[in-house]
Amino acid sequence: MAKSPAAAEAPEISVVVPVFDEEGAAPDLAREIAAAFAGRPYEMVFVDDKSRDGTLAVLTALKAEIPQLRVLAHRANSGQSRAIRTGILAARGDIVVTLDGDGQNDPADGPKLVDALKAGPPDLALVGGERVKRQDSQAKKIASRFGNGVRKRLLKDTANDTGCGLKAFRREAFLRLPYFDHIHRYIPALMLREGYQVDFRPVNHRHRQTGQSKYTNLGRLWASTSDLLGVMWLQSRARNPGGADEA
Repeated sequence: MAKSPAAAEAPEISVVVPVFDEEGAAPDLAREIAAAFAGRPYEMVFVDDKSRDGTLAVLTALKAEIPQLRVLAHRANSGQSRAIRTGILAARGDIVVTLDGDGQNDPADGPKLVDALKAGPPDLALVGGERVKRQDSQAKKIASRFGNGVRKRLLKDTANDTGCGLKAFRREAFLRLPYFDHIHRYIPALMLREGYQVDFRPVNHRHRQTGQSKYTNLGRLWASTSDLLGVMWLQSRARNPGGADEA
């Protein structure tokens, strides 16, 4: 009995996509990911965060078309960060690429981030995307610019755009990080805290074609304030030995 491509070859890359009520965007996004990573040993892991629409059904049906597609379903809605972590825990690749499930990240940029990560030094653990020509409302762009500026100054994480969902990083490095809700916005700071290096590359950003944003500026501000204080505390309690040598 012939094995599927996903089973026949262990993937090097796992593309993890959290989705919630993205019935309209998810199928086309999965097809774009398949096209972008064609010819590479990869899998894609969509994590449905207890969607209220037909997201889970359309993705499950798509598995017959895309053998590399895996679909995980949360039993209860738990948020974007938990969906990302669920996908990473299930991932079989050493390199993880994350994208937002709304289709605004361009999957074609994913392989470029992977190549930059692989070409870097051994301690380079993350290459994050920085959105150029953002296709968001002016209010959202202003709020994001302010939040990124405050976070970058306080955490010194060198990141101009941690809100960009498109990132490539080493799975092992992520699993060393302390987990908390909204961690996806603080991965660069936490990687640096563990002694890894991080880098960033410009990526495309697109208009949302279907569905609606799950965030509001006020809600994001409230969560970001407590998260920022928590990460500052984690940084203050970090003691990095700079590596370990076996005697």
